[in-house]
Amino acid sequence: MAVDQDRLMEFLLKFVGDVGATMAAGNVLVGDRLGLYRALAGEPLRPEALAERTGTHPRYVEEWLRGQAAGGYVEYDAESGTYRLTEEQAFALTDPDGAVFAPGAFQLAAGALRAQEQIIEAFRTGGGVGWHEHDPDVFTGCERFFRPGYAANVATTWIPALDGVEDKLRAGARVADVGCGHGASTVLMAQAYPASVFVGSDYHDGSVKQAGIRAAEAGLNGRVSFETASAQTFSGGPYDLITSFDCLHDMGDPLGAARHIRESLAPDGTWMVVEPAAGDSVAANLNPVGRVYYSFSTFLCVPNAMSQAGGYALGAQAGEAPIRRLASDAGFTRFRKVAENPFNMVYEARP
Repeated sequence: MAVDQDRLMEFLLKFVGDVGATMAAGNVLVGDRLGLYRALAGEPLRPEALAERTGTHPRYVEEWLRGQAAGGYVEYDAESGTYRLTEEQAFALTDPDGAVFAPGAFQLAAGALRAQEQIIEAFRTGGGVGWHEHDPDVFTGCERFFRPGYAANVATTWIPALDGVEDKLRAGARVADVGCGHGASTVLMAQAYPASVFVGSDYHDGSVKQAGIRAAEAGLNGRVSFETASAQTFSGGPYDLITSFDCLHDMGDPLGAARHIRESLAPDGTWMVVEPAAGDSVAANLNPVGRVYYSFSTFLCVPNAMSQAGGYALGAQAGEAPIRRLASDAGFTRFRKVAENPFNMVYEARP
């Protein structure tokens, strides 16, 4: 075998970066749970001072800081021996209510990797691994990662981009949030549109119970309710708006879901489909965002779809064309992309 040494070194550098990133995930979670990032956000600190502020051991904190600096997650000043967070690092690492919260993504990834043995077996057998079978960090991490993006976009960009929907919500409408998980999307919409009524549904009973707690904490009892039901069986209707946030590609029968959504809409209703940002070909997705989504999809999205009846496994990088085709096959006559950002695409489907 003839090995090009330059190309080998190029690959080895990728490998080193990936191993470092894999271990860095655990260290990000340590920093989040112990409050190390939040304590470091205000001013430059030496390891001893950061340890004192957070009630941790200085030797551990020192090693943690060195690794964080090597990975570009904190800044190091060699002359003073202090470490600090830039405004941008603090923005992404310390505020769970900001537009981006990186620790949530790492929590989701760490939780997903705990299913390694089940995923390996699924590769061998062609079976599936249901969402409900994963570690609880998957559910919590998913909420913590996706909620900030929803908070930044749902009421400011996505819903206003839909034809006539915001006016309905302000006047008072009925909304179903399908595949709601912990209810982040449901609660955010209910807070933004206090005249409307919202019903969230998810097949995972544990998530539905947590969603109820979130709604109660937000003081939304009476206007927000939840039920344990699949996207093919949720109840109620007719609805003025039905939403599905980052979940259609996880379903074993997305066509059945689309048909049920179509049947549950009012004649002038709207289905808002939020899906991961993706092109319509593999080549179009060979980029850092595509790598993240393909990797998560291998552990979470495809296994969940394979665990359900229906015959589909779209995966997290399906792109616009398959979603458009599903909507058409389900009886929707109008379909368009209304918004996009680096992580999501938003579609409007109407009867």
